[in-house]
Amino acid sequence: MKMRQQQAGMSIPGMLIIAIMVGFFAMCGLKMAPGYFEYLTVKEIVTKTASQFKPEEDNIADIRRKLANLLNTNQVYGIKPKEIEVFRKDGKTYIDANYEMRVNIVGRIDAVMRFDDLEMEAGRKGAN
Repeated sequence: MKMRQQQAGMSIPGMLIIAIMVGFFAMCGLKMAPGYFEYLTVKEIVTKTASQFKPEEDNIADIRRKLANLLNTNQVYGIKPKEIEVFRKDGKTYIDANYEMRVNIVGRIDAVMRFDDLEMEAGRKGAN
């Protein structure tokens, strides 16, 4: 008499659950990627503007104008030029472009991406 060997492995429902989970996370990544790439563009624009600022020649209005032009040229829609704060504190000029972006994942489920490392001192070499 031969005994049947038990097979060890994943069942069809188990594979289906794993496939659904992988698909969900892939979909989240695909929906969130454009927002992240836009953040990288905003970071490059703010860094460039902060490093090119000359305190003896430029003023806050010049910074705002340059930021608005660069955001428009690069077609950045996640943050408006009005939302970027440019201010003076202790004789130094700062650019604060921190913002949040919401991405609809499915139905009432949203992903919130917070970009809070975009505050830089203008006019400093290697502004970060």
